[in-house]
Amino acid sequence: MTYKQKLIEVALPLAVINAESARERSIRHGHPSTLHLWWARRPLAAARAVLWASLVDDPSAHPDKFPTEEDQEVERKRLFDILERLVPWEASNDPKILAEARAEIERSCDGELPNILDPFGGGGTIPVEALRLGLPTFAGDLNPVAVLIQRAMLEVPQRFAGRPPVNPEASDGRAFWNGASGLASDIETYGRRMGAIARGMVGHQYLRPEGAVGEPLAWIWARAVQSPDPSFPGEVPLVGSWSLVSKPGKPVIWVEPLVGDRQITYRVRIGDKPPPGTMKRGNGTCVATGSAISNDYIRQEGRAGRLSQHLIAIVVQGARGRKYLSPSAADVAAARVDDSGCWRPVGAMSTHSQYMGTPRYGLDEWWKLFTARQRLAIDGFLAALEEVRRAAREDALRSGMTLGEELRAGGDGALAYSEAISMYLAFVLDRAIARWNTLSIWNPIRETLEHVFRMQTVQMTWTFAEANPFSEATGGWPGQIDWVTKSLLHLPTGKSASTAQRDAEARVKEVPQFVLCTDPPYYDNVPYSDISDFFYVWMRRTIGTTWPDECATILTPKSEELVADQFRFGGRHAAKVHFEQGMRAIFKSAAAKLDTRFPATVFYAFKASEDNEGGQTSTGWETFLEGILDADLAITATWPIRTERSGGVRNAGRNSLSSSVVLACRPRLHTAPMATRGEFVGALQAEMEPAVRLLQLENIAPVDLAQSAMGPGIAIFSRYAKVVEADGSAMSVRAALGLINDALAQVLSGEASEFDADSRFALTWFEQYAHNPGPFGDADLLARAKDTTVAGVVQSGVVASRDGKVRLVERHELPIGWDPVTDTRLTVWETTQHLTQALESSEKDAAALLARIGEGLGERVRQMAYLLYGICDRKKWAEEAGAYNMLVSAWPEIRRLAAAAPAAEPPEQLF
Repeated sequence: MTYKQKLIEVALPLAVINAESARERSIRHGHPSTLHLWWARRPLAAARAVLWASLVDDPSAHPDKFPTEEDQEVERKRLFDILERLVPWEASNDPKILAEARAEIERSCDGELPNILDPFGGGGTIPVEALRLGLPTFAGDLNPVAVLIQRAMLEVPQRFAGRPPVNPEASDGRAFWNGASGLASDIETYGRRMGAIARGMVGHQYLRPEGAVGEPLAWIWARAVQSPDPSFPGEVPLVGSWSLVSKPGKPVIWVEPLVGDRQITYRVRIGDKPPPGTMKRGNGTCVATGSAISNDYIRQEGRAGRLSQHLIAIVVQGARGRKYLSPSAADVAAARVDDSGCWRPVGAMSTHSQYMGTPRYGLDEWWKLFTARQRLAIDGFLAALEEVRRAAREDALRSGMTLGEELRAGGDGALAYSEAISMYLAFVLDRAIARWNTLSIWNPIRETLEHVFRMQTVQMTWTFAEANPFSEATGGWPGQIDWVTKSLLHLPTGKSASTAQRDAEARVKEVPQFVLCTDPPYYDNVPYSDISDFFYVWMRRTIGTTWPDECATILTPKSEELVADQFRFGGRHAAKVHFEQGMRAIFKSAAAKLDTRFPATVFYAFKASEDNEGGQTSTGWETFLEGILDADLAITATWPIRTERSGGVRNAGRNSLSSSVVLACRPRLHTAPMATRGEFVGALQAEMEPAVRLLQLENIAPVDLAQSAMGPGIAIFSRYAKVVEADGSAMSVRAALGLINDALAQVLSGEASEFDADSRFALTWFEQYAHNPGPFGDADLLARAKDTTVAGVVQSGVVASRDGKVRLVERHELPIGWDPVTDTRLTVWETTQHLTQALESSEKDAAALLARIGEGLGERVRQMAYLLYGICDRKKWAEEAGAYNMLVSAWPEIRRLAAAAPAAEPPEQLF
């Protein structure tokens, strides 16, 4: 079987794709991710690039048109130009660029566009980009929250595209309503009406504090328990920090606890230094007596229902920014409301010890995450939603629509339209509920309220911010409407996708022949079903009648979720088996239905799962690869694409990654040869070095390099029908990964041979002693082995030698005003340290130094940073690892700034 190579199997403009993927993280208004929260979404730019490049022919597929390599490069450059104009956010709805991109796809598809399937649709990134490219699109997910998000992105706006709004207030005289603009206008109008109805019902519960000029924005609360010290008979607060505002260069605004005879009161202060909080690592201190409050005691009080709340401050909008008020007794009394008649979501929360922090403190049902006043407010919005749904239906009928069928039945009349509007308003309410709960916090630096899912956990908080639902500012209802309506305006509406709530294997089996493009679960990553219940329990109330099948269960499905969760499946082995069998079955089913004209593409980010069997480490990557190879698929290309948030110093040393690897896969040829272990190792030695060099040229961050380099290695492994060990057995994926790691280490260690002798000494000494002193005798032996002397290394400024001890000079000890041009014994090591220190000051300072150093030596510095990161990562030196990771990550910008700097005399090339 032969096939035409696609662009993704030969070349990609990675630098542009990565830059646009990273830039997209700063885009807020209008981005589809703001329609409804979902976790770990891939950037639209990356998905769009991967889809397009996997469908468009590489010039090498047409030797009749492009017979020479030069001809192919010219054509490839033309395709790169299209792709580079296609991936920016601004191109999302540019009809000219999209038409040009679609034309290239059509030219490569023999007149028949392929179906695109993402059976792990999640937040809908890949399907929405398939639609944007005009492709027949199929999506699905087991989780009903994900499926309803997909419906709201991929089906509903398309059904009502181009229609004018039905609300009688829409009177801007517009003749044409493109895309979902009419729907968005109605959502805004009915959303504001919904807010007004709710305000009339419960607005009186959110009174302006005494003495406040502006509207209240948030009430700051601290959880509290009865003091375990009998010498103080009252409740004491559990507070991590007393700060309300802590901005650099400005006075701190904080809360001072005032201890009375039987109770604590609170006063807002400006300036001075706040005392430490009363909570640290789950244990507390009694602010009245100084006695310890154990975490066990706090949990016992919580489970007994005795975890109370103290109002410690109020945030109001002033004429020139936020103002912070001390709470009065009237403010405390105003927050005490009767919510006994409110609807409450049912269903116990998961007690997963890793991701669900609140149940251990007695907050073990979803309704318990809300204050009584929050529950009352939400109940008012629920009632208002029913009212505006009826109003929207009546207005739609009045506008000339027929009643028609329900939304779930494919209806597009007044009934379906009113259900669509209520669906998006339910999403607005979900955004609000994520902020109107007792796990939302006040950010003292940004002075804003932050929602519950700052991390992919339901994390316990000791202080929380209660937003004013009717505020136009942070956390209020009007702002949430704005996010949803703007996201609708950027969705493609030319075609509609097919979505379904299915497990991935079932979805694969029911969709006609397809091109697979997907982002599967990451082994033992977060079980999204546990945390998505936060939204699902409210969705069942708001849109359960609109989508009864998706909302049929009390909570989201758990047992079928494809995640290696040992908590859920009763142990590590059982969790591993569940994930491996599920992944293998999906890829086997998919392989049988692939459109063989095109490669399947799979995003994969890494999260290691330690497994001590045989003293080795198993990963989700290993399991994922086994699933692909067992399905008789071969990997034809791998590309590291920046799809996650940057690692940086904070994440250095953590089990995190800032890149995903995208794999292109084809059915393995039946004529694929077998290979011996020796032949496989020989292929690695021949092919890994250029592959690693390519990754470094693409500026893959050191934190990503080891996993990114696995791709080229496993591509070599997968092209064989089998790799045979010396005993005749088939080589396992685990063994292959070990050999690939060895090959990578050889490539990286070989780079050190290009350094000067003093730098080679420093690199080895650093790995053994870091910045600690070591014996002079050891240094002398090492120096001789590296063809230098201790005296010479001292002269170069790399080490200090004193009292029979030798140690590396630390960055903060480096001479100020160092000039590489006048340095008589210039080393890569010292240059790397100076550049790293300059970057800690600013990219501009680092660029000025790089301009002085020159491109050749600069490239050696970048190689040194890769090696130093590898050492620090192995040694668990997180802070030092972060410094070198930042240097490589910032390299493109440093080079750009250096190129724009005034020309500098290049230093003498000493090595």
